[in-house]
Amino acid sequence: MKCALVTGGSRGIGKAICKKLAEDSDYHILINYNSNKEAALDTLKQVEELGNTGEIIQFDVANADAVKNALDTWIDANEGSIIEVLVNNAGITKDGLFMWMPAEDWHSVINTSLNGFYNVTNHLIQKMLSNRYGRIINMVSVSGVKGTPGQTNYSAAKGAIVAATKALAQEVAKRKITVNAVAPGFINSDMTAELDEKELKRMIPVNRFGEAEEVADLVSFLASKKSSYITGEVININGGIYS
Repeated sequence: MKCALVTGGSRGIGKAICKKLAEDSDYHILINYNSNKEAALDTLKQVEELGNTGEIIQFDVANADAVKNALDTWIDANEGSIIEVLVNNAGITKDGLFMWMPAEDWHSVINTSLNGFYNVTNHLIQKMLSNRYGRIINMVSVSGVKGTPGQTNYSAAKGAIVAATKALAQEVAKRKITVNAVAPGFINSDMTAELDEKELKRMIPVNRFGEAEEVADLVSFLASKKSSYITGEVININGGIYS
């Protein structure tokens, strides 16, 4: 069984990615969630309604032991199965001006986005290397490419993953593993629900927020065999706000 794992797959962009991979591929979809089991089960239901198979898998990407235990348990229970596609989507924001930023807000954002990338990817990459095939797609952000005031912690975490993407891509390319990053701008989701869309869309050349499905289309392409000559790239999807 060939599988695609999407971290933070229960809601928002992660959910849209799970559904799009279910629609476009034959991959068994592993929907990772941290706390919202109900949302993960709803995503699974929608994956199955699209005629594909999937399951939910619970772990906090920031907790190295939890990641190891959950993935080892799954691998032991699914002998012969291989995770060919990994979408590192889990992330959190704790916005605020840097001068007033508590250490907790810095560390929790770095731990989830950056250490989460390490914990999951490092655990799965050996299998991809021995299998001589893989697709790693890291969800970053316009914040990680251009920097966003009030998001120094988030920009730092996502910017680090941009650099990691470029380095790792060069290490594993000979084994037919591609590593790319997708950098969304303002996308309609839980994460942007509090923002003033009317005010912000004036800054966006296409004059609107993006949809999670538009991001998912790009991720689905990068997860496919069609993208085999694209690696080490950061692809911006932001309506022209920054490129």
